[in-house]
Amino acid sequence: MNIEEFREHCIGKKGVTEEFPFDAATLVFKVMGKMFALVPLEKIPSQANLKCDPERAIELRETFDGKIVGGYHMSKVHWNTLYLEALPPVLVRELIDHSYELVVAGLTKKLRAELNSLS
Repeated sequence: MNIEEFREHCIGKKGVTEEFPFDAATLVFKVMGKMFALVPLEKIPSQANLKCDPERAIELRETFDGKIVGGYHMSKVHWNTLYLEALPPVLVRELIDHSYELVVAGLTKKLRAELNSLS
């Protein structure tokens, strides 16, 4: 999966915004103001950081050794770095969805209600 396909999948989700809060080369996707994906645009090969359930994160790193690693500059317990072109696109989409769902589950009741009211 390339960066554009990754971006399209992320911004197609309800309540998602994209911005560059850290620098001009790190694209961040947020749902209701909370990060669920980071993409360092200048990194080659293409990669992205996604939030992940801690147990699943370990399992993914073992299964996809070297293609999924602990989150670069992130909490290695809750974030993975994925080498996008080395993984099946269906898996990358599934992991984007998983990250998004984890963040949505952690939103306050008020923010979840606001998200649900979006068309």
